[in-house]
Amino acid sequence: MIWLPYGQGRPVMNIDNGDRLAAWIDSTVEDFTGNSPENSLGKGTDEKAWGEPLVAYSRGDDPLYDKLRGDIGDFYWTPWVIFNKAFPNLDVSPDTLTVISWVLPQTDGTKSDNRKETRYPSERWARARIFGEAFNDQLRRHVVEVLIQSGIEAVAPVLYPLWNWKETISERYGLASNWSERHAAYVSGLGTFGLCEGLISPLAKAVRYGSVVARISIPPTIRPYTDHHAYCLFYSEGNCGKCIDRCPAGAITPEGHDKAACWDYIQKITEAHTKYFFPGGSDSCGFCQRSVPCESEIPVDHGVCEHREHTSRAEDNDVQGG
Repeated sequence: MIWLPYGQGRPVMNIDNGDRLAAWIDSTVEDFTGNSPENSLGKGTDEKAWGEPLVAYSRGDDPLYDKLRGDIGDFYWTPWVIFNKAFPNLDVSPDTLTVISWVLPQTDGTKSDNRKETRYPSERWARARIFGEAFNDQLRRHVVEVLIQSGIEAVAPVLYPLWNWKETISERYGLASNWSERHAAYVSGLGTFGLCEGLISPLAKAVRYGSVVARISIPPTIRPYTDHHAYCLFYSEGNCGKCIDRCPAGAITPEGHDKAACWDYIQKITEAHTKYFFPGGSDSCGFCQRSVPCESEIPVDHGVCEHREHTSRAEDNDVQGG
């Protein structure tokens, strides 16, 4: 099964302290990532794909989700939309939902390997894209299962059968999915967008994201930014642009990220290259995520918050879609 919207009608766990709930979910994500053998770079290696994760939260009625839908297109799901698709017989309001978002950092070994490359991804990086994202799916399922076993309805949007990232087209942004892990992370206070459209998190940009929408009440993680480009040196200080030089497809310019050129390069070049590593290849690249100032840290001094604190959110400016 790839979709786990079970638990309908079961009593919700009787925990009235949102911070205790957050600590419980934090530990669920952290323990599974740290101890699961599925967190691996694949057969033939016992190396982990991901380091220690970071978890954050946002309210289902956060106005940024409606703003994203209006900006990207009507096909884009808010937390309430995807939850109601998964549980059509439940009468819920957006304010009763919480988005659980996490970030998984690439390991030092994977980042080190890829810094040396200039045209194709390293084997470790390609393996992290395939086997590491397979683990991310396992983590999504695990979080949903833990919640459901406690009587809390939950759904992982990207595992829902109608999730789509190949056919949904935004009139404004072109190729777009109907749920974006990066945008959920942005709303949840986990980072801001760079010139290449990657999200720069407290664990930097060489990462992957995941999320679950649940009928649970957890105070939202504070967003320590009001500009969706706050952590990018190119936008905040008018310099850098290192990702422009790093992109082997020429898909990044001072005007932004050309998704079509990026996707074409990944499909035609990197998959063919990575077939040397394992059958089928890997749709990976990630050059804009390494050998750049935001690879392993936020390069801007922006008063980054402690993400274990769950406080009221700040209002944000419009964000870039896609």
